[in-house]
Amino acid sequence: MYRSEIKVVDCSIRDGGLMNNSNFSFDMVKRVFQAINASGVDIVELGYRNSKEFFSTDEYGPWRFCDEDNLKRVTDGVDRKVKIAVMQDAHKATAEDVLPKSESVVDIIRVATYVKDVDKAIHLANNATDKGYEATINIMAISRELERELDEALQQIEEETKISACYLVDSFGSLYSEDIHYLVHKFQKYIKTKEIGIHCHNNQQLAFANTIEGIIKGVNYLDGTLYGIGRSAGNCPIELLIGFLKNPKFDIRPLLKVIGTDLIPLVEEIEWGYRIPYMITGILNLHPRDGMKQMDLPDDNPDKYKFEKFYELVSGDDVW
Repeated sequence: MYRSEIKVVDCSIRDGGLMNNSNFSFDMVKRVFQAINASGVDIVELGYRNSKEFFSTDEYGPWRFCDEDNLKRVTDGVDRKVKIAVMQDAHKATAEDVLPKSESVVDIIRVATYVKDVDKAIHLANNATDKGYEATINIMAISRELERELDEALQQIEEETKISACYLVDSFGSLYSEDIHYLVHKFQKYIKTKEIGIHCHNNQQLAFANTIEGIIKGVNYLDGTLYGIGRSAGNCPIELLIGFLKNPKFDIRPLLKVIGTDLIPLVEEIEWGYRIPYMITGILNLHPRDGMKQMDLPDDNPDKYKFEKFYELVSGDDVW
């Protein structure tokens, strides 16, 4: 689907970093950056700009903080066409973590928030735009939010920010096409002066399909990752998205190359993608943390593949 307003965002390093505490090598991140830049993808998110007050630098790698020196180390010397983004969690970051735009290689600050923290998100987003950046607000776990509170948050975001886009985020991979239709219409009701974005997880193998549903309904900011890398079941594979869009500005070949050189070998170290425990948390609209614990059990643990037992454990008696 060709539409000039569409912006494709690669989140491989940021979302994939949730599976290895953001401990990707500098060489790999540089190759990913170069591939995304060469592909024509609009935006590449290279990690978090979260506060060292909340995360230990001994436990978490450089892409949890995206210090300017580290960003320059992987982006310098590249004829840059792609915009660089970093993410701030509304409840794990501070305004002081963001330099003025004139002192940074970053172009876009993406603020992730739950509805209950929308005031914090608005503060961080306004801090970013006041300092010269583009900004987005990404509403996480939207499948668990109360209707009235979501409406109020969207109204606040529309009235109180100058962000480029407001995202609906299917954090638990629990939404179906009818849910995407309903939520996009809701966003369009309140968000009048900004674009709408979508970020889908693949617990039920619907991330790509739901992203397409968003496009059909007018969503213009689209998130994806190389080979679907991301927390638990992962994300919409960006190579599928590029193949679907049929926009001549994109070149899928650099993406396929870096998947072969870096993502396929990484599967030996990090396990992501569709798995039964993640499917179960998806259909139950639960955070995938329990599924991740199940997947982390040793292969010789007799309970690892007792999926019916896992289902009963996480569902309770009142699941439906």
